Amino acid sequence: MVARIFERFVQESPVAVMVRATLENAFSAPALDCLFLCTAEQQYTRTLLFSTVVELMTTVVLRQEKSLHAAFQQRRQQLAVGISSLYEKLAHVERGVAEALVRYSVERVEPVLQELEPTPVEVLPGYEVRILDGHHLAGTEHRLKPLRRTRAGALPGQSLVALDPQRKLIRHVRCCEDGHTQERALVDEALAWVAPGQVWVADRNFATTRWIFGVHQRGGYVVVREHASTLHWVGEGPVRAAGRCETGSLSEQEIQIADDQGAVLTLRRITLRLDHPTRDGDRVIVVLTTLPAAVAAAAIAELYRGRWGIEGAFQELTVILQCEPNTLGYPPAALFAFCLAVVAYNVLRLTRTALGAAHGAEKIEREVSSYYLA
Repeated sequence: MVARIFERFVQESPVAVMVRATLENAFSAPALDCLFLCTAEQQYTRTLLFSTVVELMTTVVLRQEKSLHAAFQQRRQQLAVGISSLYEKLAHVERGVAEALVRYSVERVEPVLQELEPTPVEVLPGYEVRILDGHHLAGTEHRLKPLRRTRAGALPGQSLVALDPQRKLIRHVRCCEDGHTQERALVDEALAWVAPGQVWVADRNFATTRWIFGVHQRGGYVVVREHASTLHWVGEGPVRAAGRCETGSLSEQEIQIADDQGAVLTLRRITLRLDHPTRDGDRVIVVLTTLPAAVAAAAIAELYRGRWGIEGAFQELTVILQCEPNTLGYPPAALFAFCLAVVAYNVLRLTRTALGAAHGAEKIEREVSSYYLA
């Protein structure tokens, strides 16, 4: 009887079965509870299991339920706690636990991706690329008592996100409960993600001495848009023409920057003069890099242009998934929801890759929307 029912779903809704099976296999309740036990430093389990909290929040992230309260009401008979216990648990989810969920999702998903797609298309041949960007969570409703006295937007937090554009996986998230702090203040922990030989692409917020020198000291390379005032120049060479790329003409020069200890680093300063202005009206884009001269200026300009791939990921997290439930005023709860949305994003990437292996990657990218997968 059960086999016949399952076979009917396989025949009529195969993609839904794929997504459900992937979620249940990769994120079983025992595995999630074990992750919580090994990662949490202060929180502990009494009656409400961490896996149950994940299950309830996932229904919100996947837009199966409109709110956490609605998800709780649907499962009220199966739960041995009240809604206040659930909110209390969420209000104290530790940052390390939420971030560990993202890393765990990569550990579970990547081996399958490697079997389905042993040699993904390289973004920059010969190099492993990462894209770094920040994401500020949208303001929430003023439901919590401390928020009722203000009309200002209640910003529950922000995060730094590292995207692997080859595998299309979000590999790392660094959560921050202060929604108003500068992204560059969080780079120290992001430096721990850098591995030798990797190329880290970022926008002008990360054109800082700490980030550029930090990546270089770890054996990596940077491609970052120039900021007008964050670097200390100590030398520069002549400007020379460097050909064209798809969007405009290029020129290049060497510059030297120094850190607070007096160490000097040589960068390539690549200027792209656009044929057509950007949507912000920019006609000139300047990119700094520590990549060797063997990598052409045109390739570096195109690599920076591909940084917008992470904006597409953020759009999926926000529009297709529900990474910013506006009822979650507690920063730990809001950041936990964001990390669960990242987990769901990685699972959907695996599903798309599996479909691509069976039906052709170009066909799936062209014809299958992540909206319907979710």
